Parts: sequence; C-alpha cells; structure tokens
Amino acid sequence: MAYIHAKTAAGRQEIEDRARRLPPALRSILLMVDGQRDDDALTALLPGLRAPDDALAQLAQMGLIEVIGGAVAPPAARALTAGREQDPDLYKRLYDWMSESVRRHLGLKGYFMQLKIERCTDAAALEKLWPDMAAAVAKARSPALASRWLGDTHALLDAPASPAPPQQDTAVAVPG
Repeated sequence: MAYIHAKTAAGRQEIEDRARRLPPALRSILLMVDGQRDDDALTALLPGLRAPDDALAQLAQMGLIEVIGGAVAPPAARALTAGREQDPDLYKRLYDWMSESVRRHLGLKGYFMQLKIERCTDAAALEKLWPDMAAAVAKARSPALASRWLGDTHALLDAPASPAPPQQDTAVAVPG
C-alpha cells in the first residue's frame, strides 16, 4: 500500500524560516509533500531533483513529514461497485453523498472536487474518486474524519436502496 505524506508543524516551520539549512534536494522534496501525493508519486520525483533515494525517510526521521493515510488500493483489487456500475440508484446515492460531503467538509476548497464528481457518469467512476476525496477531507479537516468518511461511504454500498414511495391509484371515482 502506498502512503500519503503531509508536512508536520515542524516541516511547515522549516519551509518558512529555513532554520535547518536542508540540502536543496531535500528542501525541494519537502516542498512537494502536500498531503495529496503518495510516496510512489514523491519517489518518482527524486531522480529529477537529484535527491537521495531515502529522502522521504530522512524527512520523516527529522520530524518534518508524517504519514497521514493510505492511498489507492492496489490496482489488482476488485472494485467495490463491480457488477453494479450502471445501477442508477447506487450512482444517485453515491453522487448525493459525495456532493453533500464536499459541501459539508470542504466548502469552497472543494470546488474542483465537485467538478470531478459531476463529470462521473457511473458508480465506478465515483468510486475512483474516493481516495482523492478522502485525501482532501484529511487535509481540510483531519485524517480521522477522512477514515470515517471512507467507512461511511463503504457502508453506503451495502445499504439497501430507499424504497420507492407507494404508488397511488390515479383512478378517480366519479359519482354516477
């Protein structure tokens, strides 16, 4: 599993005051740690920045970054919505849940996330946004809330669809 890293308070302070006099490559990596990229994405940047292979470990050891959560499940994992991608009720529940979550937890910071949600045309596409949404909630609120949000979202898949309102007879009795 890939992990998502974020700057600690000490890491943010180091960005501001440069008190530790980090080597330029380590400082560049510290700048790139944003709470959204996982360690695989950050590791891919190392050669271009001429940073040591253990740059993330060094920054973590100095207390400048920390792991705030896991990233996307391995690609070989089966999608939770598999077989139900085209279910309009599931799509509507997920769409409404994610849109409300953006409004409640991200506010205006969630504008681009809401645009991504609106571009999704089925439940599987919405499921692919869950890691991004969880990372955004973790960054805006807390990792614990993001974890709870993911759990609630998974529970939404297992919840039965809300029953349709009973159909009323439209025939009108006309007195004769």
